[in-house]
Amino acid sequence: MTIKRLQSPILNHRQLFAIVTTSFLLLLSSYPLLAEPLQKRLSLKESISIALENASSLKKAGNLTRLQGADLLRSYGSFLPKLSVSAGYVPYSISRSYSQFPTAGTETVKLKSERETLDLTLTTSLNLFNGFRDYASLQAALKNEQSAEFSLYRARQAVVFDVTQHYCQVLLNQEILAIARENLLTAKDQLKLSQRQFEIGLKSMPDLYQQQAETASSELAVNRADAQLERSRLELLRRLRIDPRTNLSLEPLPKETLSAEPLKPDIDSLIDLALKNRTDLKSQKLEADAARWQIRQAASSWYPKLDLNFNVSTSGVESLRQTYSGTPPQEYSFPPMADQLENSVGYSIVLNLSWAIFDGFQTRYNVEQARINHINQRLDYEDLQSDIALDLQQAVAEYKAAEASIESAKAGLKAAKAAYEGIKRKYDLGASGFVELSSARAALFNAMSTLSQATYNLVLQKNVLDFTSGTLSTQ
Repeated sequence: MTIKRLQSPILNHRQLFAIVTTSFLLLLSSYPLLAEPLQKRLSLKESISIALENASSLKKAGNLTRLQGADLLRSYGSFLPKLSVSAGYVPYSISRSYSQFPTAGTETVKLKSERETLDLTLTTSLNLFNGFRDYASLQAALKNEQSAEFSLYRARQAVVFDVTQHYCQVLLNQEILAIARENLLTAKDQLKLSQRQFEIGLKSMPDLYQQQAETASSELAVNRADAQLERSRLELLRRLRIDPRTNLSLEPLPKETLSAEPLKPDIDSLIDLALKNRTDLKSQKLEADAARWQIRQAASSWYPKLDLNFNVSTSGVESLRQTYSGTPPQEYSFPPMADQLENSVGYSIVLNLSWAIFDGFQTRYNVEQARINHINQRLDYEDLQSDIALDLQQAVAEYKAAEASIESAKAGLKAAKAAYEGIKRKYDLGASGFVELSSARAALFNAMSTLSQATYNLVLQKNVLDFTSGTLSTQ
């Protein structure tokens, strides 16, 4: 029996250890599944929709719009009367003083009063005149609210523009990586051929070494293109604000987008269109107008202020007991508290005029500060107008250069293909050296990359034109 008692705990410990170990191994085996990156395939439209929903800049702009709406409501409220209610209840109070008792002649006695009181007061005030401060404040709030709405729309355009740029950059880097991999495959095939030719004596050892170096260089180009693609993918994820571990797969742009008819931009028409459509320019104009009204708001302190006040008050005493020194307490009976409150109502109407004759030049400083702010806002507005015209001129020039580069890239690729095929045939026959073949392959790789870059660059420059002219759609 003793042996069985000793073996039973040992067996239980082993079983517990086995259970814990098995659970731990199961947890470790399931962890890689939990840590797998998410797979997500997105189109450009879906990417823009996600970015518009998650962008912090848009949320901040929306919060500013809400704040300006609250400020506008406050400005409207300045024209309404202010209303306040106060109530005071004293359950017990005691006061002591000296007084002359009516039947004691000139003798001074000590008086103690005890009471319970209730006071109610309703006060309303209406400003009749304050130097047009409320009107100026309302106008400034209206301008600022409209300005915030225009800024919100421009922020949406900026998000669409930014996401489109990085989306196209990822697609471009994917094509460059595909071209680099194709070039690597060609280099590896050429290396196999060179090895066989070396074995049968058609190629020398230096030719084989040069081909090996060329293959290694192609592998390096693939690694660099892959790293560049990963950087651009992460930058797109940064704009989308989704799980950073997401493995993005992007749908290609529609063929009609990549092969769209080139534009014939007219700079004067584009400038007129931008001055009409750019919401940030409208926002800046409204901010300047609001700053002008703020001058009137600051100058209102030079004028008198007239308020109309209306007060309603009532009070009641629940109990009162007075004690004179040397005499028994005297109880006073009052009507019920509700009757007292109803019958003790008092009214007052007050016109209050106030005028700050001298405030230590504070108003003068506030007015000057508002004027400087208005001047600065006007300068920002004029600078923005000038910047829009300059940005459009640059965008038009870059668009025309991108359009011209496509034709040059197509011609270059055609020539590079023909040159590479001809030199490769000569190299295979031993009539051409490795340097010529390597140069032709590098020229072909560069021509293919150049055409891809030119194609996407034209799309990006079209996006720049739309954004700069203020016609970029946010849908």
